[in-house]
Amino acid sequence: MLVDSDFSAPLLESIDDPILRAHDIALSMLRLDRIHPQISGNKWYKLKLNLLAARAQAALTVLSFGGAYSNHLVALAAASKLSGLRSIGIVRGEAPRVLNPALQFAQQQGMTLHFVSRGDYRNKADPEFTAALERRFGPFYLIPEGGSNLLGVQGSAEIAGHLRWQREAGPRLVLMACGTAATLAGVVSAAPSGCEVVGISVLKGPDSLSPQVSTWLQALGCNAPARWSINTKFHHGGYGKTNAALNDFMAGFESRSGIPLEHVYTGKMMWGLYKMIESGEIAQGSELIALHTGGLSLNISSW
Repeated sequence: MLVDSDFSAPLLESIDDPILRAHDIALSMLRLDRIHPQISGNKWYKLKLNLLAARAQAALTVLSFGGAYSNHLVALAAASKLSGLRSIGIVRGEAPRVLNPALQFAQQQGMTLHFVSRGDYRNKADPEFTAALERRFGPFYLIPEGGSNLLGVQGSAEIAGHLRWQREAGPRLVLMACGTAATLAGVVSAAPSGCEVVGISVLKGPDSLSPQVSTWLQALGCNAPARWSINTKFHHGGYGKTNAALNDFMAGFESRSGIPLEHVYTGKMMWGLYKMIESGEIAQGSELIALHTGGLSLNISSW
């Protein structure tokens, strides 16, 4: 069974550039993307308790959902293989003629890929849809898309234990990208007192994540969580969307810091962070910790 000792502790890397110095901002990045060569970022934290629950229920198979470039399915395929479990990935969209690197990797790890139409995929939470999958594949332990259930939130709370502050005084903020906000809910539930947790939504449209965060916190009995908020201004057109400005920003940030970003999550988080600094939304003298939650699955060929 895959265990915590198979993973490296995430390191905090300090980032220095003229914008930060001009605003007296101390910025570090918590490198969750470096904890394991195949199970990157926040994925392990959301998967670990689910895999333990599958074992406790004597399940032999785990099943979950994702898009064609899903880092969740990549991580689940690797974690399942290392845990001695069979895995099934329900993939949104028609089967391509040639699998992309993410799906190739998942398949190489033993994951059975089952493609469904986008219309059918929208029914993934429907009990009838689940029953049809059980008739097709047999019994399985179901993990929601992204590993975003209460067990995923509880596992993500562990991330807060890796936060380390260097300044003795001043505002303290933890920032992360949000797709389902399960990781944010976990960090909020366990964050040290005196800091604020800010999520940068990668979804276009009104804030649909905050009510779910509140529901998870209530389910955890977290009556006095850290201050938190979700910013919806930096999605660059919606989930998975990018543009020249964002691409140029990511290239410049990597050149200055040596830390790679991607356009779905971490690129938008860091873009939003710098825009908030420049606009004064983040006060001078603040200390920031940004979570690098992985997402670099296109680098699979280099593993």
